[in-house]
Amino acid sequence: MAESVVSDKHQINRIKMHVQGLDENIQGGVPEGNITLVSGAAGTMKSSVCFNVLYHEAVAGKNSIYISLEQSAESLVNHMMNMDYDMRRINLVIIKELAELKTRMAELQDQTLGSMIIVDMGTIRKEIRDVNTDNNKSWLNVIKNVVKKIHTDAGCPLFVLDSLSALYVLSRFENPRIELFYIFEYLRDMRITSFLISEMPLDGSKYSEYEIEDFLADGIITIRLTPFRRQVVREIAVVKMRATACNNDIFSLEFRNGQFQALYGGQNPLL
Repeated sequence: MAESVVSDKHQINRIKMHVQGLDENIQGGVPEGNITLVSGAAGTMKSSVCFNVLYHEAVAGKNSIYISLEQSAESLVNHMMNMDYDMRRINLVIIKELAELKTRMAELQDQTLGSMIIVDMGTIRKEIRDVNTDNNKSWLNVIKNVVKKIHTDAGCPLFVLDSLSALYVLSRFENPRIELFYIFEYLRDMRITSFLISEMPLDGSKYSEYEIEDFLADGIITIRLTPFRRQVVREIAVVKMRATACNNDIFSLEFRNGQFQALYGGQNPLL
């Protein structure tokens, strides 16, 4: 589906990040169909922030895809349940075998709840023996085909890839500039709102591995850890967001009472 030109800015549909205090500063959310890098070092809760988006959209009735390349589906879900996310409010589907994909997609036709489909690619990799691990395109094609199949059968408008760094290890890109361009175009052609989790060095020197992703992405959201006295504060900022008048200030990121909150202007909650 080709992207259409709107006649008024209010016609731009947006997906909420469901972070109180942040959505208000990006005109209500991320434009539908955009590809957003969510970049940060280990422990910044990148996966949790992305899961949070898909969970609340599923509560609202939308279907979504979460591809986990390293963390097991059980580990991810248990972590989110420990943060008091009520999985009974959504239809949670965990795919650990490609052979069950068709059956599980057929089951969604009778669902009244929004579905979050988690594909445990780590487990699938252990099960599949016929993929040539020396061919850098094989696993990338498997992932692309899985996303397309689920998107087509379940009508999923939302997608999270966790993470780009794991994808690079798995696929061993030979020409990142060209290969990344086609990955981004693949997602854009599907008009699927995508969140690509990216590992950032501790020194914050770059948002992504090859620094090409920064230009290809429609948006960049960074989450970082900042030492404050004897504690560490998480901070979130929107570096860029196409088709959005966004506040580029730094916000303190907290998870309170089952909800992510961005405290305006980076005001430290410990003060």
